[in-house]
Amino acid sequence: MGAQFWVVQAFNGISYGALLFLVGSGLSLIFGVMRIVNLAHGAYFLWGGYIALSVIGATGSWALSLPAAALAVAAIGIAMERLFLRSEGFARLRTALIAAGLGVLGALAFAARWGAAAGGSLSVLVLLAVACAAIAYFLLARIPVLAIETDVLRQVLLTVGFAFLFQQAALDIWGGNNMDINPPSEMTASVVVGGLYFPLYRVFMIGMAIVIGALLWLVMEKTRMGAAVRATVDDAQMARGVGIDTNRVSMFIFALGAFLAALGGVIGGAFLGIYPGLDFEILPLAFAVVIIGGMGSLGGAAIGSLAVGLADNFGKALFPEVSYFTLYAPMVLILAVKPTGLFGRE
Repeated sequence: MGAQFWVVQAFNGISYGALLFLVGSGLSLIFGVMRIVNLAHGAYFLWGGYIALSVIGATGSWALSLPAAALAVAAIGIAMERLFLRSEGFARLRTALIAAGLGVLGALAFAARWGAAAGGSLSVLVLLAVACAAIAYFLLARIPVLAIETDVLRQVLLTVGFAFLFQQAALDIWGGNNMDINPPSEMTASVVVGGLYFPLYRVFMIGMAIVIGALLWLVMEKTRMGAAVRATVDDAQMARGVGIDTNRVSMFIFALGAFLAALGGVIGGAFLGIYPGLDFEILPLAFAVVIIGGMGSLGGAAIGSLAVGLADNFGKALFPEVSYFTLYAPMVLILAVKPTGLFGRE
């Protein structure tokens, strides 16, 4: 193992860390601002890749798939945050959606058990679903809703439920085959530096992470919205006391996190591929980035993603039998020494 091996592995680790930065930075901001454990964050990565494949199939444009997939998933994230992760607002719509889901489940259960007796009539199932939904709405409307922001267990149960729903929906829509996102042919070449070949697409990934990181830093440090975000991260109650609309800040951050995760799914789909289960593979790595770097810190997300990318790549290259240990051991040590992460706030 000469210098060439170390340089190539370091480059691969940095490029992988650049991809993890897109996923982990959004998750870190959501953690820091909303104090919500979003276990559906990996699903945004998966859906970004699948939507990009649909856009490419319809238009033939890889460049168009980047913003299209990211914006579509950001809209999904806003709907999820406004309807289910906030205690106030849209209560009737939230209750109606839950009741409709329960009504459909009731109708499907009836069809599975007594469908033959009912003659398999679609109209009967529709009427049954409406009746079940009406009863469910009547009952749910009379149940007081406790704030989910202060209940970590409910956050975990709700978001992991959404993760499974998104996974199943992706399986139903796009199937279970492994798919690849093919970038333009110009980006499949390699750059030769000192006799070493570096894939141009991985260079693009690093450059994209640097550009997005710089833009995020400018927004967070040089704009009023960024000041509001930083104030909300430090003390949400005090921020509300001085007139900052923390609900608006939360919606902005959640949409931004979903946008970045979906963008990572489009970019990462070119060398990771897109397949069922990818969301739960990328999610632990994103949490490792957040735990190492600290909640709500862009600098921490950058350092954490670089550390995870390098540890994962060198661990698989040098110690494939214990690669998971080399990946998560630094995270455990940092948790033991500094539970808030390297750059996290108390």
